[in-house]
Amino acid sequence: MTATLTEPGTPGTPETPTAREAPASVARGYRFELVKLVSQWRVRLLVLACWIAPALFVAAVSQQSDLPVDTVFGRWMNATGWAGSLVMLGFAGSYALPLLTSVVAGDVFASEDRLGTWRHLLVAVRSYRRIFVAKVLASLTVIFVLVAGLAVSSAVGGVLGAGNRQLVGLDGHLLSPGAAAGHVLLAWVCALAPTLALAAVGLLGSVALGRSPMGLLLPAVVALGMAVAQLLPLPVAVRLALPTYSFIAWEGLFTSPAQAGPLLVSILVCLVWTVVATALAYFLFLRRDFTNLSYDGSARRTITAGALPLVGLIVVAFAVIAVATPSLGSGVTQDKVQQSLSTTFAHLYRLQTDELHRPAVTEAQLGVTSECQKGGGLVAQEGPGNDWRCVVSWHLPGVEATGQAIYQLDVTSDGRFVADGDGPKEVNGYFQVRTPTGDQPNPLWQFDASVELLSNTPKG
Repeated sequence: MTATLTEPGTPGTPETPTAREAPASVARGYRFELVKLVSQWRVRLLVLACWIAPALFVAAVSQQSDLPVDTVFGRWMNATGWAGSLVMLGFAGSYALPLLTSVVAGDVFASEDRLGTWRHLLVAVRSYRRIFVAKVLASLTVIFVLVAGLAVSSAVGGVLGAGNRQLVGLDGHLLSPGAAAGHVLLAWVCALAPTLALAAVGLLGSVALGRSPMGLLLPAVVALGMAVAQLLPLPVAVRLALPTYSFIAWEGLFTSPAQAGPLLVSILVCLVWTVVATALAYFLFLRRDFTNLSYDGSARRTITAGALPLVGLIVVAFAVIAVATPSLGSGVTQDKVQQSLSTTFAHLYRLQTDELHRPAVTEAQLGVTSECQKGGGLVAQEGPGNDWRCVVSWHLPGVEATGQAIYQLDVTSDGRFVADGDGPKEVNGYFQVRTPTGDQPNPLWQFDASVELLSNTPKG
């Protein structure tokens, strides 16, 4: 590849077109760009960290008694190794993946501006299209390697630290070790969709902003802004219109049946963002002024051909989702909360019965029902908040009395909630249960669950 960087007119190089070396192909340019990326010390360090650090972290935390219970699946990290990989996925979606796309995709074009090497590259390849495609493919390859490292390393560390055991889903149903492994793999694959969208935003920033540091930080800034938006009480249609919702929507895979609606919609939004942002980056790349060695981007062109189309894409996605589904509310309603709590309680009651070696019962025999109120009935019975109070009722075969348990619920804006047992103590209080994996807290004491924000009933 070094020979192709020699310009026409250099002593010893023939001037006739037939004697020149042929322009570099996409495959050759891809190999060259990949070598350039991998030769950077920060990329090598990231690859090493992604393939080693998650395993060490998950294995170490799985041995602790103080678990990250505020993270989804964190309370099960010392019960099964697959929970640790999901905890790492939640962390990666919030922090690691946006930063990785910034370092790789956000710098793949800007590095040529800093080093002043566009002139040599254009002489060697003589095709804007081939340069663009080679750089995009090389950056995506590195990103895939980094994501694969996070997934494989966290899974290996979890299995070594806590064992290949069954996993409790977000509705309390049990997944066998094989099913848990398949669901964890699928969750990581789904996380590729928002990662691709952020990578495309990074490519756009790298092309549009040149040497400006903002181009490097753009994916992380966009992800941070959308993460803050997800914390606000926004309509469901707005949440689904943001590509980063897929970093949350994978949780729907761990209910039975799976909450596939929001996940599929969010993945489609991510793919549209990927195509549009990449096309905008290509459009701006073809109109770059490569003769200006101090190019720092055009603010006007960045806004008109970069930012505004993506904002318009959010508006269009919101409009389409709002028309196709009844999703203009928060998605958290009293009926949904009660149904989710009843289903989860029934599954976990069976788990508790098995761990305490009591006679087995089925969900149908229990007939669990829930009555929930928000704010003591003085406010609208919908929306997120930590003021949900629920009374769960059930029946045991051969017992006339109705069993009841009280829960305090903290429901977040994305539909996930934490149920905290408030008595009776022998049902949902704190006590240790002896299991084959060691002593574990009473499964009915505190547990995570979720409601599906997107209604299953389309309009019309």
